[in-house]
Amino acid sequence: MDYEQYLKNVETLNKYAYHYYVLDDPIATDEEYDELYRKVEAFEKSHPDKIAPSSPTQRVGDVVAEGFAKAKHLSRMWSMEDVFDYEGLLGWIERIKKIDSDISFYCEPKFDGASLNLVYENGVLVRGITRGDGVEGEEITQNVKTIKTIPLSIQEKTLIEIRGEVVIEKEEFERINKEREREGESLFANPRNAAAGSLRQLDSRITAKRNLVFLPYGVGVNSLDFTLQSELMEYIYSLGFKQPPFRSCAKSAQEIEKIYEKMKQERESYPMMLDGMVVKVNELQKQEEMGYTVKYPRFMVAYKFPAVEKVTIVKDIVLQVGRTGVITPVAVVKPVEIEGVVVERATLHNFDEIERKDIRIGDSVIILRSGDVIPKIVKVLADRREGKERQVPRPTQCPVCGSELLDEGALIKCQNLSCEARVVNSIVYFASKGCLNIDGLGQKIVEALYEANLVRSVLDLYCLTKEQLLQLEGFKEKKAQNLLNAIEASKRSELWRFINALGIEHIGEVASKLLAESFGLDYKDATKEELVALDGFGEEMAGSFLEFMRVNRATVEKLEAIVQPQPPQKKAEASENPFKGKTVVLTGTMSRPRGEIKTFLESLGAKVSSSVSKKTDFVVYGEDAGSKYEKARALGVATITEEQMREMLE
Repeated sequence: MDYEQYLKNVETLNKYAYHYYVLDDPIATDEEYDELYRKVEAFEKSHPDKIAPSSPTQRVGDVVAEGFAKAKHLSRMWSMEDVFDYEGLLGWIERIKKIDSDISFYCEPKFDGASLNLVYENGVLVRGITRGDGVEGEEITQNVKTIKTIPLSIQEKTLIEIRGEVVIEKEEFERINKEREREGESLFANPRNAAAGSLRQLDSRITAKRNLVFLPYGVGVNSLDFTLQSELMEYIYSLGFKQPPFRSCAKSAQEIEKIYEKMKQERESYPMMLDGMVVKVNELQKQEEMGYTVKYPRFMVAYKFPAVEKVTIVKDIVLQVGRTGVITPVAVVKPVEIEGVVVERATLHNFDEIERKDIRIGDSVIILRSGDVIPKIVKVLADRREGKERQVPRPTQCPVCGSELLDEGALIKCQNLSCEARVVNSIVYFASKGCLNIDGLGQKIVEALYEANLVRSVLDLYCLTKEQLLQLEGFKEKKAQNLLNAIEASKRSELWRFINALGIEHIGEVASKLLAESFGLDYKDATKEELVALDGFGEEMAGSFLEFMRVNRATVEKLEAIVQPQPPQKKAEASENPFKGKTVVLTGTMSRPRGEIKTFLESLGAKVSSSVSKKTDFVVYGEDAGSKYEKARALGVATITEEQMREMLE
């Protein structure tokens, strides 16, 4: 077999696999596939320097990794705002129609799996990255290549990120759990956990054995030229990706609701788990114009399916003390399974809710779990009471330190700043992954440090010595040194991590990043007016931040002097040029990849957009310029060639 025949055989094998795994329409027998596969394999053994990147032999998992390296996405992977009923949907539509009323919608299933970002360069799959925090994930390319519904090569030759959900079908989930049961291994709680766990196996051979399915839902960085989301997705599917069982377009809330009801009724017939429907503004240019809040894109929403409800019994109500001193009652319930997850606890929020719902120990209750939402009690079945149920009095003493509690009605607080629960929880949070990421400083270690009187605040962490740690049970030389190294490594962390680690109520990771980027090391002096002016910052967030700084400023400054958090690096301001501060759109084929030209223009201080609007200053076009060029002409936007762009700079 010569090289040309080898390439034809690879193409044929990929065609067989596409029909089998993506279209569910086999066009060859297993015997035919295996025979041709062996021929391809034999050629590659004789010519290892000529193996095609798209060869199916490259899907075989044979690598055991020591760990996964971090990798940044070329563009951010956003999460979505959730709505749970028609009223919520109407509220979302009303908000976006204030921005633009002339819109339509694209509806598709929301699969319950693990998000994945695929990067293709020159038509070849070069990276597979987990979602992570949306900016940075883990590179798991070798595992991704074992997923048969992910093409190793595509016809689109420009740089493109294709985003989607990795899922395990229900039948495959049952098969995996039966196999794990036979092997004496713990069972996966649900298909989502199974998909996420399979995707991040250090041994890619394990990933290869599990029939993971990739379903695309959108793109990140790209040079595509489409007007509608529906057209864009049809093109993505045409590149060899599996299509969802159902998708549709709508023009009104009523039409969206009909599609939602149809999907909800048919969800059980789908081979994979669904937890709702995604609704997006269909017009891509209007998506761009609507933009983003601090947390979510404005142009899309997850319309969640109603949660499954189950009846269980309240066995006890226990009290938890948070890092701010707030006492939270938690119901311990008779274990009950809801959509593959065993629920044993449910939040009660506060004692006002217990009194309002008249929840008693021993009551039969309806418990609800929706997606990742913490299970909660939605109804007490009072007619099932037998007279043995016990009411729960409002606490007057802290369950941890015994000090008197401050009862503010909705909130009951422990005011003792030395309360173990407050100190321990604040330090555990400070050291957590999304904060200063101090490896080895978990709940048990912090509790041991507190009980030994070695830490009474976060500041004390940075005074610990090896001699002190060696006095604790379970600490040997190496463990003690590792913890001290991890504490030392937390110094000079990114500023947003430091702000997040302070544990300010209502100020999480996204808000911390916004504060760091907006104010740098002057964040402590931000005024209320400056805070509420930030996109996504509300009055409550601003008030919480200002109150925290008033009370804790001295401590924050001491901690800052030790940790020395690093503010975001400011980009060097571009020198004056015709594109500085201008909005530019690229279209058509150019002398270099559009990604390079985009980076070049951004270095000049330009904002490079993917869609043309009245706010666009220039459209730079190459050969085969499409609808963006025509729209620019219609709007009177300046259109220039790549050569003219360079002449302007000269």
